[in-house]
Amino acid sequence: MRRSQIGPLGKSRALVLSWVLAALYSATAASRVAAADKQARQLQKAAEVVQEIMAAPDKGIPSDLLEKAVCVGVVPSELRFAIGIGGTYGRGVLVCRRNGNGPWGAPSMFTLGGANIGFQLGGKATDVVFIVMNAQGARKLVQDSVKLGADASATAGPVGRTAEGATDAQMHAEILSYSRTRGLFAGVSLEGAVLKQDRNDNEKLYGKKVSAREILIEGKVSTPEAARPLDRVLTKYAPRGGEAFAAK
Repeated sequence: MRRSQIGPLGKSRALVLSWVLAALYSATAASRVAAADKQARQLQKAAEVVQEIMAAPDKGIPSDLLEKAVCVGVVPSELRFAIGIGGTYGRGVLVCRRNGNGPWGAPSMFTLGGANIGFQLGGKATDVVFIVMNAQGARKLVQDSVKLGADASATAGPVGRTAEGATDAQMHAEILSYSRTRGLFAGVSLEGAVLKQDRNDNEKLYGKKVSAREILIEGKVSTPEAARPLDRVLTKYAPRGGEAFAAK
């Protein structure tokens, strides 16, 4: 008798519980898909920025400098350089050559911000690209936080087909940086900007916790499918080059 009285109530509770669990599972799955879509859009936009800049005649990053680069960082404008508390802030993608001088490897996500770079960039619709010229500079950038110009030498990069007109300071800088605003491409100083590793975005991209050092220096993850367009465009314009990472 007791079982027959309680049974329907227990079944109702079980049914409600199953609905709740199903809803939670669906919400979690939807959240993961949305996060994956965000990373894919970021990587796709980064690939488009590099392609458009390098395809512009006599206005891109000098090809001989890009060939020497160990790493390339891209902050697409729509992801976004916005003025807020504490200055300007954007999200970017950093890719390094495997072992410093091999093929392009897997990407690592980062944020770039600072109180004094908003004036330099001059607006929201700004794409930022920087190239890391040696292994020492690459090792500095995989720290949790690095201040450009202080922790790593950085200057505005030369523009053109070749680097013939580059200054001595540009040729000896660890990082050369550029911006594109309203179609105008030029070297821009990011001195004073703070680059921080985005651990959350890296975890979403790779489905596990992985550090920037493990991604960029140690090569412990494979290039995800979403990063293939960026890999192809970097390989197109700079298939070889870089500087080998010293064993540490």
